[in-house]
Amino acid sequence: MIVSASSEFVALCREQLTLLAQGLGASLSVVYLTQELAEVPPHKGEAKLIPVAVYPETAVVGLEHQVALPSVNRHLLAGSSADSSSPLDNNFSNQAQEDNQEYLMEGDQIVLPLIHDSVMMGLLVTGREDRAWNESERTQIESVAQSLAIACIMDRRRAWLASQLHNHQIMQERQLDLMDNLLHQFRNPLTALRTFGKLLTKRLRPKDENREVALSIVRETDRLKELLQKFDEAIDLTPEDLLPAKLPAQNQVEVEATIELDKPLLLLNGAEQEIVDLNFNEVLQPLLVSTEAIAQERSLELITKIENNLPDVRGNYQALREILSNLIDNALKYTPAGGTILIESIRDKANFLGIAISDNGPGIPQKDLEHLGERGYRGVQAQTEIPGSGLGLTIAKQLIEQMQGEMEIFSPANRFAIKSPETPGTTFIIRLPQTNIR
Repeated sequence: MIVSASSEFVALCREQLTLLAQGLGASLSVVYLTQELAEVPPHKGEAKLIPVAVYPETAVVGLEHQVALPSVNRHLLAGSSADSSSPLDNNFSNQAQEDNQEYLMEGDQIVLPLIHDSVMMGLLVTGREDRAWNESERTQIESVAQSLAIACIMDRRRAWLASQLHNHQIMQERQLDLMDNLLHQFRNPLTALRTFGKLLTKRLRPKDENREVALSIVRETDRLKELLQKFDEAIDLTPEDLLPAKLPAQNQVEVEATIELDKPLLLLNGAEQEIVDLNFNEVLQPLLVSTEAIAQERSLELITKIENNLPDVRGNYQALREILSNLIDNALKYTPAGGTILIESIRDKANFLGIAISDNGPGIPQKDLEHLGERGYRGVQAQTEIPGSGLGLTIAKQLIEQMQGEMEIFSPANRFAIKSPETPGTTFIIRLPQTNIR
């Protein structure tokens, strides 16, 4: 017989029935589950109970004639088909309603419902041939029925979790297929964009002011290509990676593995982890070209105050570029038309060199400042129409910390003179150790 109950639950039922026989003298015992649990198609207008464990096992043949079942309220049975879209409550009732607690049959047979929250999941039927059950024996049988009811609920919970894990695996596989398709489609226009940028660069004269813009297009497409490569590697999972997580055994308490939730979102891998001597200007200047173009398009004023002969800092080129790009993009997004953005080099801390990015936008409420850098946190900005995921600052904070640097956020802006109560602005400062600090 095919049942949805697990082999562990069936084994537990058989063990309990064996104890009833050996310890209390039961001659025939049966555990039934409702048809909803047993996955047996119901007969029209009939509520069926399906035997899942019998002792002795030789009594299976002709069981319906050996065990007299009570007339069971179909409403109780129908109630056992709980919604599979949500887990079952784990609070078990020690006492069922009195009118559903026990059915006493003719002779020496006892029928006890397996009940949780007034919902019948099955029956425990036991009988003996030599004499009637005494009160002490009946109490022990009731305890067995209560234990089986709890075990049945736990078994259903386990089955629900397994089903959810399976569905999650299917969803994950579909998402990966979609990502693969999107990545493939994304590469074609990216390659075309890079080609157009190179052609445009060749057609512009060296002194043409637009030539630097064309070079910026090529640089940004190279950056996108690098990020696509990282993304491709991140989702390139093996079939083993997609296997659903195994549920622990019912008696297993110790957690064997944990997920590193605090692992940085964007890790530099391989040779990219190398910390070298860097010049802020070399990393910043290519970004300023595209920033100036975007600022003009959005009617923003861009002011830059970067010293020409800045000392080198210790850092990683790709990480620093990612940090500066995220912070500049943040200023561009939240500065309204007619506003001003200031990017300047600072030397306000010994042995460190910094870049400050300020704007005269709406600023950040004080209650949100302490949460900035947390994954997905946008605070009051989440209530605006400005798109964003809250990951930019998280990535910047994690990368700067990996390079032994630091990031500070001030609102109102502390490096910007053109501000008002209506436009307090924000200042982001990143600092990296100078090269003479090892």
